[in-house]
Amino acid sequence: MAAIRTARDEDAAAIHAIYAPSVLDGVATFETGLPGVEAMRERLRARLQHYPWLVWEEAGEVLAYAYAGRFRERAAYDWIAETSIYVRADAHRRGIARRLYGGLLDVMQLQGITQAVGVITLPGTASVEMHEAMGFTPAGVWRQCGYKLGQWWDVGVWQKELQVAANPPAAVTPFPRLPPVQLQALLESRR
Repeated sequence: MAAIRTARDEDAAAIHAIYAPSVLDGVATFETGLPGVEAMRERLRARLQHYPWLVWEEAGEVLAYAYAGRFRERAAYDWIAETSIYVRADAHRRGIARRLYGGLLDVMQLQGITQAVGVITLPGTASVEMHEAMGFTPAGVWRQCGYKLGQWWDVGVWQKELQVAANPPAAVTPFPRLPPVQLQALLESRR
């Protein structure tokens, strides 16, 4: 049975394995060297102090992960977060990405985050299609901003309003402070 759940320390090796092809052979990330399992575990711990990091698990195996993170450092950006998702190669085209990403967006909304931003190396057709199917709209292109695998790449930005921004806004709730029962119900609804 499939489950969406919060990532745990012991998921670091599976997460690293899912991420590795994008680092070594792809452009979904501009990271060019593998971080290692322990570094991935530290990233996971650091991110979970404020933002969600979710995994899709089937039969005890992590097949995908998605997380949110700080968009920019200034306090005025507290209500917008950048999102990322990676799916194991043998789990593509099964609808996992949309369900897991939907769960991530639901959790971000519960936190009080008002905007989600997806940053996509272009052309990134599958990622663009998924984001647009989930209600993201194009917000701009950074031209030739990343050099990887022997060429320059453009990066597109897609944005989705998760909720109307209040004026003044309430503080964003850190991920660990979300009500566990409400969080679990949200995630179960996306399986």
